[in-house]
Amino acid sequence: MNDEDLLRYSRQIMLPEIDIEGQKTLLDTTILLIGIGGLGSPSALYLAAAGIGHLILADFDQVELSNLQRQIIHSTDDIGKDKVTSAKETLLTINPNIKITTLTNLSEDNIDEWVQKANIVLDGTDNFDTRFKINQSCVINKTPLVSAAVIRFEGQLSVFKGYEKNQPCYQCLYPATNNSDENCVDNGILAPVAGMLGTMQALQALKVILNLGEQLTGKLMIVNALDMTFRTLTLNKDSNCPICK
Repeated sequence: MNDEDLLRYSRQIMLPEIDIEGQKTLLDTTILLIGIGGLGSPSALYLAAAGIGHLILADFDQVELSNLQRQIIHSTDDIGKDKVTSAKETLLTINPNIKITTLTNLSEDNIDEWVQKANIVLDGTDNFDTRFKINQSCVINKTPLVSAAVIRFEGQLSVFKGYEKNQPCYQCLYPATNNSDENCVDNGILAPVAGMLGTMQALQALKVILNLGEQLTGKLMIVNALDMTFRTLTLNKDSNCPICK
């Protein structure tokens, strides 16, 4: 790290749990963020600011006016741009010293290639089929997965390491059958709820990378923003799970 880095990250470095070595670890880390929407926007902003050395941003969509209510990484001038392009431009204004790779063609055919490049994956997508594919790739490639979901006034957050013997994967929580996709397009969402969960998703990623404190591995946090309650449930590995059994 140079003098500019020491000043930029000084408030983190002064934390004894992080120090210079921890900051170096962050600078050497690659994170794959899948979905640069309501969850991915705050996650990416905080991870870039915290000094994650390489962010891989994956999203095939373009910025629309209706996104701006909650997808805070984009602005009105970005309408019509690829979300990954808009996000990259914003992130580099915050931290021009990090590397950012953009993907608009992440698919079942190449997801393993990109997961293998990452130390950790953040899933900010909004449909089960995509989440299942991300989870499967993370289990196969033994990569931690931080998964979040938001709708209306509610959110969920968990860390999955289904490749470990006694740890569940995402599909242990949600079997592939009998799932109906609910999303904010059809049901709505209060903007700060996405901000809360996306920020907590970034926090969990940093804690996993640095092995800090209590993590949500094998646990599910459920947030109700209307009454401001946080519940944490223990998740068990499904012995019949087709992905991580």
